[in-house]
Amino acid sequence: MSTPPMRPSDTRFGLRSVLALVALALAAVPFGLLLFFVQDQWPPLQTVDDDARDGLHRFALAHDVFATAMKVLSFVGSAPVYFVVFTVLAGWLLRRELHRLAAFVVVTQLGGAALNEVVKAVVHRARPIVADPLAHASGLSFPSGHSQAAVVSYSVLSLLFWPAMSRGWRWVALVLSVVMVLGIGLSRVALSVHYVSDVLAGYTLGAAWVTAMTAVFSAWRRERGERPVDPGDGLAPEQASQLRPGSGV
Repeated sequence: MSTPPMRPSDTRFGLRSVLALVALALAAVPFGLLLFFVQDQWPPLQTVDDDARDGLHRFALAHDVFATAMKVLSFVGSAPVYFVVFTVLAGWLLRRELHRLAAFVVVTQLGGAALNEVVKAVVHRARPIVADPLAHASGLSFPSGHSQAAVVSYSVLSLLFWPAMSRGWRWVALVLSVVMVLGIGLSRVALSVHYVSDVLAGYTLGAAWVTAMTAVFSAWRRERGERPVDPGDGLAPEQASQLRPGSGV
């Protein structure tokens, strides 16, 4: 019996699957390297961690405006803020009968937070200690929950609303997301509650998690006879009109 020829859609899906796996590896490998270097106490990484901790802490102590900005960014990137924002967002999506998108938002957010706690428990790295701290944080240090949550949250928002935005607004959203992710990560080091390696690990773990969840969502779409997710088009381009805040339900 001859094998039926592959359809162009199958070829595209196979290519996208490979690209998704490559993207996941590109995000996961740096995290694995950081984890290895942290547990091995690699001297160059320890030097970077210690110098950034001490240098940014001194700068923050000497500049009140900078210290206040770091505290604001840290608060904006905190779990209570995300809880309110994404609870409202999930409810808004459910009200518009976008149930699968609501499920993606909830599972990606909660799953990412749970993953962070598991990794922290396994690595069990203590937080930095400085004299005259500007902020206090409980729990463990590696990876930074704020940094991971920032990557996950702004990626979810971008993927969700990308189809509903014009080209100009997409650039605004992209720049704002990058600035917020970098700013939140910087704030955690400047406030001496995380090392640089914690922040970088949070970024890479968050990127790997979003990549994995997007791949799962893409497979879910394909099972329902819909085309796989293309990040350039967002999660559900066919629902762009429903995703515009000003549109009717």
